[in-house]
Amino acid sequence: MPLRDAQRKTLRRLGHDLKPVVLVGDAGASEGVIRECDLALGHHELIKVKVRGADRAGRDRIVDTLAEATASEVVQRIGNVALLYRRHPENPRIII
Repeated sequence: MPLRDAQRKTLRRLGHDLKPVVLVGDAGASEGVIRECDLALGHHELIKVKVRGADRAGRDRIVDTLAEATASEVVQRIGNVALLYRRHPENPRIII
């Protein structure tokens, strides 16, 4: 279910002070990176991902691939940092 504008705004505010949890290098969205994003989203619900070594279109593809593979929503993308959100199915910590 896509996020509404008010929900995105709340998540952007919550994610402002977060540090990137997952760093994506030259290998792109490999299985290991996808697995780490999936685990981090399971623990935190809201994570920052930093993508290095790609042009703008490449970064967009990598972030979209990560979001699709982890069933998460891209909340925001600024430069080489993306904010991903996936609600915990049983025990959500972030109420939006």
